[in-house]
Amino acid sequence: MQAVRRYFKKELIPVLADLKLAIILLLAIAVFSILGTVIEQGQTLAFYQENYPEDPALFGFLSWKVLLIAGLDHVYRTWWYLSLLLLFGASLTACTFTRQITALRWFSRTWNFYSKPRQFEKMALSTELGETSLQDLIPQLEQRRYRIFEKDNMLYAHKGLVGRIGPIVVHASMLLILLGAIYGAMTGFFAQEIVPSGQTFRIQNIFDAGPWAAAQIPKDWSVKVNDFWIDYSPEGRVEQFYSDLSVLDDGGEEVKRKTVWVNEPLRYKNVTMYQADWGIAAVRVKVNNSPIFQLPMGEIETPSGKLWGSFVPTKTDMSDGVSLIAKDLQGTQLIYDKTGQLVSTVREGRSVDVNGVTLSVIKVIGSTGLQIKADPGIPMVYLGFGLLMVGVLMSYVSHSQVWALQEGSSLYIGGRTNRAQVAFEGEFVNVLDTLSSSESDDATVLAKV
Repeated sequence: MQAVRRYFKKELIPVLADLKLAIILLLAIAVFSILGTVIEQGQTLAFYQENYPEDPALFGFLSWKVLLIAGLDHVYRTWWYLSLLLLFGASLTACTFTRQITALRWFSRTWNFYSKPRQFEKMALSTELGETSLQDLIPQLEQRRYRIFEKDNMLYAHKGLVGRIGPIVVHASMLLILLGAIYGAMTGFFAQEIVPSGQTFRIQNIFDAGPWAAAQIPKDWSVKVNDFWIDYSPEGRVEQFYSDLSVLDDGGEEVKRKTVWVNEPLRYKNVTMYQADWGIAAVRVKVNNSPIFQLPMGEIETPSGKLWGSFVPTKTDMSDGVSLIAKDLQGTQLIYDKTGQLVSTVREGRSVDVNGVTLSVIKVIGSTGLQIKADPGIPMVYLGFGLLMVGVLMSYVSHSQVWALQEGSSLYIGGRTNRAQVAFEGEFVNVLDTLSSSESDDATVLAKV
């Protein structure tokens, strides 16, 4: 046991606390984070085979096989990325306890006073004044907001201790960010749902999830798409699309309702639902005087963009009919016969005569595409970034220290600071000038007496 403790204390911890190691780990994390941003995450095998072919491979080596084997399709949940985060966290922790906390403990114990003149000779900023006492120095330091400690003929003063605490806050905030990132990677999930207007759904189509994400997938509530609509520009371009969503409990009671659009999601119990896509789910039609019936519309990929189509029977035995093609929720629907010839057009709420019947398009039903994300680590990450900003501001505060020793009629003074050296030197010289002028004034008074 003693050998293990000695190994950790003398060998492992110094290596982890090394600044070079921390920089290398941070750069590696940054590089792989960039890769996770550039390379699409959580897509299907077909997507990667199409976009990262083996011949020609991207950069000569990055094919879909390499990408999947290396885990670059889910970078933030790979064992090696999480290992980098843990190792970087261990390095930060070791540095915090071996350097920052140790330095802070120095201030928490009895202050170290300088008791010998030769100690001042080692300081870059020091001097000796004659016919000056500690009692002359104290008011000058108090005026400049130093905290003063005295012991016999010795004095120690400091200010800006918050500047020493700042790096510890920075380290703690970075550890909090790392913990939040790891926790989110292990327990979070991504899902995508395409839901027609008016339907209720539960989150099921999960395409990326951490190993402990099962507890985060909601089982006691569902979501209803009350309505979906699109705003178009005068030129017919899509400007924005909206979904009116209601969160329902197990009893079907509404517990939250919100209209979402791009960059304005719905959040409920650590789950965030973003408006990400849209489509056309179905069309409601009527043939002659028949009841209104609803037909699903399938997506058709074309070089010019997406289209949606459905077959509308014009005979009861389904032996004849037309194809109804739509490209959006407001435009004209195109009608084709069985031979693929365009025979007519119709708009929503209008009728047209085709194949010897009157075809009425009652309503084109849109479907909303929702991207659903759960990341329980986000509050920890946000708190960490908040503390990081506070810690950085604290670190800019200069920690200045002054020592003094009274030896007979001589006063030895020295000081140092961790930053803003020029400003501290100016302050130190002003104190000495004030003491020197006071000494001259006292000599003049004694001469007159």
